[in-house]
Amino acid sequence: MQPPVLSPYQSLMAATPVVHRSVQVDGRTTHYWEYGPSDATSTVLAVHGFRGDHHGLETIAAHLEGVRVIVPDLPGFGISDPLPVSDIDSYVGWLTGFHRALGLGHDTVVLGHSFGSIVVAATVAAGLDTRLLVLVNPIAAPALQGPRAVGTGIAIGYYRAGALLPKALGLGLLRNPVIVRAMSIAMLKSHDRDLRRWVHEQHDRYFSAFADRTSVLEAFRTSVTHDVSEYADRLRVPVLMIAADRDDITAVPEQRALAARLADAELVVVPEVGHLVHYETPDIAAAAVLRRMADAPKRQKKPRPAKEKPRPTKEKPRPTKARDRADASRASSPTAAPEPADRTTDGTVS
Repeated sequence: MQPPVLSPYQSLMAATPVVHRSVQVDGRTTHYWEYGPSDATSTVLAVHGFRGDHHGLETIAAHLEGVRVIVPDLPGFGISDPLPVSDIDSYVGWLTGFHRALGLGHDTVVLGHSFGSIVVAATVAAGLDTRLLVLVNPIAAPALQGPRAVGTGIAIGYYRAGALLPKALGLGLLRNPVIVRAMSIAMLKSHDRDLRRWVHEQHDRYFSAFADRTSVLEAFRTSVTHDVSEYADRLRVPVLMIAADRDDITAVPEQRALAARLADAELVVVPEVGHLVHYETPDIAAAAVLRRMADAPKRQKKPRPAKEKPRPTKEKPRPTKARDRADASRASSPTAAPEPADRTTDGTVS
């Protein structure tokens, strides 16, 4: 294998402490990585997306300076043991057990990217306690409905073929580097050549690190038969949604519809980015998380109705307090002061 392409975030990542650990959850080994200071007063538990592993969230972890960030390899991906069945109930049981095994509690912020957004939403809806739920590139609408249904059907056929073919042929299809690169190109929107090279190399290295064909097929089925909206009415904790205006998997109108259903939600929409916010703009994502982490306890203690006057680009304030953030400079600075709890702002970070 070729030496790794230098990350655009190499300096920050090299300065971030990281420790590899493992823990038994229901008799199976989950490997996880702790980033940041071990004595940090704030902790984030972050769950990566489909076919990835912990490497995908390293960039956000490094930008969450001063925070302890725990990133496990999902069961059946990276080097974690697979589940007996990779359905949503099994993922909920695993994440609940992992959270318990590490002694985490209400103060731990729970974050999920893409498929990870489904897993964390389902787990919090089932009773996992957290002061803040963060959904990065959330899967906000059903993949088997609407304009993406045809593409989803083709992908289902691809994974079924990979599972039904003889083992060598099936694994060759699922790990085919041309197909992996095509997926990477489709998701990546940046025109920065160095960033593009690095992201493609990340996918080449880690996008095929799954335990077996059965696990990846079952996980894919879970990813396309569930979405965060399924759990919206049971999510009673503050939610920060970090979406992107060029995300081909879930469009902004669907993200806004989900935010409107949540009891306490803020929607940040990052411009000129697709489904790879964690690779392309981890600084903006981390800044929004840090700001919201500081704001969440205040909003829990003393919620107030929205009362800011509308601006030309602002959406109508909703009683659910679903909010979109407008000020890009505030999004890009982890030290920016939190917005007042009663504001509803436009959903574009520019």
